[in-house]
Amino acid sequence: MKAHVISSNLAQLLQDFFCQNLIHQRNVSQQTITAYRDAFQLLLRYASKKLKKPPVEMCLDDLNRPLVLSFLSYLESQRNNSIRTRNARLAAIRSFMKYASYREIASLPVINSILTIPLKRFTHPILGFLSRDEIDAILDAPDASSWSGRRDRVMFQVFYNTGARASEIIDMKVKDLQLAQRVSVRLHGKGRKDRIVPLWKTTVTMLKNWLTQEDYAPENPVFPNRMGNPLSLTGIEYRFRIAVQEASKRCPSLRNRTISPHSIRHTTAMHLLQSGVDLSVIALWLGHESPVTTHMYMEADLTMKEQALKKLHETKNRSIRYAPGDKLLHFLESL
Repeated sequence: MKAHVISSNLAQLLQDFFCQNLIHQRNVSQQTITAYRDAFQLLLRYASKKLKKPPVEMCLDDLNRPLVLSFLSYLESQRNNSIRTRNARLAAIRSFMKYASYREIASLPVINSILTIPLKRFTHPILGFLSRDEIDAILDAPDASSWSGRRDRVMFQVFYNTGARASEIIDMKVKDLQLAQRVSVRLHGKGRKDRIVPLWKTTVTMLKNWLTQEDYAPENPVFPNRMGNPLSLTGIEYRFRIAVQEASKRCPSLRNRTISPHSIRHTTAMHLLQSGVDLSVIALWLGHESPVTTHMYMEADLTMKEQALKKLHETKNRSIRYAPGDKLLHFLESL
């Protein structure tokens, strides 16, 4: 009974995990805090329905392995979450359990059983990117006669120039721009990793024209909404859909495709690669922690593979008829 009392303060544990561990000790980004918060909101609401008790009355032992496995299955089967999202939710739960293992020794059996839940493997889709005609059509699509259209033209141009993530565009402030000498922009990337990306002359001209339309202070967002606040992710995705719909009238190959603002990031990387830029430079450009991540663009470029294939000579070896072995080996071959 005493052990149950020790492990019952789930609410206090979660509060300490977020306020002390994540914010003060590890100093994680706001994006990480938001992702972990969303994961536990979903988990606690699910557990509350299953256990017939409010989250504030739950103990740590209530979040056992069967419940967590059931929750992960619920995410995929009922919420239609992807395996990648399922794994992200599990990562948040495991991070909390590792923290709880130092605080609640009596609950170690429950904690360890959850920590052994593996991340689910999934097929990595081939990256989709846009041709130069397609990206040009999207960049020209916003209506230049409207305030929001002019903003979108500049914003999508910066997307393509920098290969920025949507979150980096949202966080971009006027003070991050250097439009005089050594023109560049400072991007605030994932994991609090900043990087500086050079700007093309066209991009600089568009930014200067855009910033002269308003009295922008250094702390103001470069791409605000009508209220002067930073655009939301939903807002950027909505404006991008409008641009793609308009661009598809000029460029039919854009129709019936799944294209998002992140597609511009992939497009920037592919166009740099096709222009002969080294992978290590592209990794720095995109803010990848490891150049290994950037190799996926090499894998996605069929044209470069075809060019490499042309440099090889076909073999002249005669074909050899396959002869199956014994029944056991034949069985193994059939798997």
